[in-house]
Amino acid sequence: MSKIKFVPNRAGVRQLMQSEEMQAILNEKASKALNRLGNGYKSDIYIGKNRANAMVWADSIKAKRDNLKNNTILKAVRG
Repeated sequence: MSKIKFVPNRAGVRQLMQSEEMQAILNEKASKALNRLGNGYKSDIYIGKNRANAMVWADSIKAKRDNLKNNTILKAVRG
């Protein structure tokens, strides 16, 4: 067998991870999680140094308590 060495193009991977398409995928995932969570939760997307990131957080006191007690954000993101 021949030995093949794969060297990724880091700039290309970074561009892909920060692209509009990746942001759309992340926005879809965050929206699905928000639909499972209900009121009191918010989401946002930001572009980091190497990739786009989505975050979901509890915004109201009631949601924060619910998340602390039941770990609802993690369950909604997995689910």
